[in-house]
Amino acid sequence: MNMDTGSALTGSMMAAASNNLEARDTDPAAAPSRYESQKRRDWNTFGQYLKNRRPPIALPRCSDAHVLEFMRYLDQFGKTKVHAPACPYFGQPHPPAPCSCPLRQAWGSLDALVGRLRAAYEEHGGKPESNPFGARTVRLYLREVRELQAKARGIAYEKKKRKRPAPPSSPVPNTFDCSVATPSSAPNPIGYNILPDN
Repeated sequence: MNMDTGSALTGSMMAAASNNLEARDTDPAAAPSRYESQKRRDWNTFGQYLKNRRPPIALPRCSDAHVLEFMRYLDQFGKTKVHAPACPYFGQPHPPAPCSCPLRQAWGSLDALVGRLRAAYEEHGGKPESNPFGARTVRLYLREVRELQAKARGIAYEKKKRKRPAPPSSPVPNTFDCSVATPSSAPNPIGYNILPDN
C-alpha cells in the first residue's frame, strides 16, 4: 500500500467517525443525556419496587404514601452517616471517631430522585395534578429529612440565593468634555491629533 492510499484510507475513516459522532449528537435517541439515563433507571427501579411489593401495586394506583415508603426503603442503601440525637457526635460535621449511627440516603440525593421521578411520571402519561411525587406530604418529608440531617451533621442547609446582576459600576468621570473643548485648550490624553486640522 503506498502513502497516498494510506492517507486516503485514514482520511475516509476519520470522515466516517466524524459522521457517526455528528449523527449521534443530532439524534437524541442514540445517546440520551446522563440525566435522561438516570431518570429512566430511577423510573424502572420504582416500577420494580411496586411490582415486588406484597401485594403488587399498579403504577396508576401509586400514591404519595408509596413514594414515602420507597424513599424509606432506599435508606438501607445510603452512604451518609446521620447521627442520632443521643450520639456524642450529634451536630459535629467531622466526628473524631466512628460511631454506630445508621447510614441513610442524603437529602440532596432524595430531592434529586423525586425531581426525576416527578418528571418521568408525567412523561409516562400521568397528570401533573395527580402526580404522587409532587404531593405535599412528599415535600414535607424531604424538608424534614433535610432539617434532621442538617442538625445531625452540623451542616446548615441554606436556600441558594439567586445571583443578581452586578450593580452598574460608577461612571468614569468625563475629563474630556467635547462640548467646551477648543483646539488650544483641549487635553489630549492619548497624544493623537483628535481634532481636524483647519
